[in-house]
Amino acid sequence: MKFSIERADLVKAVAQAQSVVERRHTIPILANVQIEAVPDGVSFRATDLDTEVVDRAPAHVERPGATTVSAQMLNEISRKLPDGALVTIAVDGANERLTVQAGRSNFTLATLPTEDFPVMANAEYTANFAASAQVLRRLFDKSKFAISNEETRYYLNGVYMHVTESEEGQVLRCVATDGHRLARIDAPLPDGAAEMPGVIVPKKTVAELRKLLEDDEAQIAVSVSETKVRFATPNITLTSKVIDGTFPDYTRVIPMGNARKMEVDANDFARAVDRVATVSSERSRAVKLALEMDSVVLSVNAPDSGTADEELAVAYGDDPLEIGFNAKYLQEIAAQIDRENAVFMFNGSGDAALIREGTDPSAVYVVMPMRV
Repeated sequence: MKFSIERADLVKAVAQAQSVVERRHTIPILANVQIEAVPDGVSFRATDLDTEVVDRAPAHVERPGATTVSAQMLNEISRKLPDGALVTIAVDGANERLTVQAGRSNFTLATLPTEDFPVMANAEYTANFAASAQVLRRLFDKSKFAISNEETRYYLNGVYMHVTESEEGQVLRCVATDGHRLARIDAPLPDGAAEMPGVIVPKKTVAELRKLLEDDEAQIAVSVSETKVRFATPNITLTSKVIDGTFPDYTRVIPMGNARKMEVDANDFARAVDRVATVSSERSRAVKLALEMDSVVLSVNAPDSGTADEELAVAYGDDPLEIGFNAKYLQEIAAQIDRENAVFMFNGSGDAALIREGTDPSAVYVVMPMRV
């Protein structure tokens, strides 16, 4: 195998593949990236057995072939090569070593046989459809903050992507919750997605997917089966097992009867929460909201360090209410809101609050209260 590749193309492809590789592993070849050179380019493949990424890059191929080499090592070398360098990568057939040469720099790396590299089996996908990167980015970016990190409730360690009925008709919906807060985001149903089974996309896959969604104009080919999900651009294919579990009935925790409505500038609210939470060293410190006619007072009482309060002008015309929330949860929800105003719907001080983005029904957030 021998090919020449631009340093920028090599850096991008190897970094994408290397990010999937687990730091800790018991199978040596899982630390490697598989490099396969064919006449029209080179592909870099990496896997942790649950997730697989294949990144294709343009290259001048002199001798087709394949090998595997340390992903971390190749990533470090490619990043440290000079900008604009043309990199020649070859395998010495005699000792199966990989050589990397750029200008006056030469590296020789150990390899492992490509036949031993695990390749994720192709599944029979139930549904295949295309969605714009912009739509998928919104669905996953706005929901992923609520993913649970609690391993015992493994079925909450991802984003539940499924097709459902809404007031607007059938939609593609992403939901995440950790039991304390919930995000539910809808998008128009893409053609071909109606038969898609509901799947829980793991947290790591959601993070890797984000790298495919930078270009607003890109169309992402999405394939879904009961056990796998695949997202593909012309150059990158990300395949992942889905979480084997049943996502809970999230509709039961979305309050329907909250009648007390507070409308507030989302940015002003986020900054005020951040300021009053400064006096507390505890990340989970409760912020108390004291609501009265057209005003809310946010306050934090930290016995060890002090107190803080700030008044905000809001649109509120219901009975006075005092309710507390985790400051971090409020900030994370406020950070998702693209519209100017956040609309909070309350019931009582012990009941979950529902938050919307202005009049947009496609994004709904729920946060449980804290005792203050």
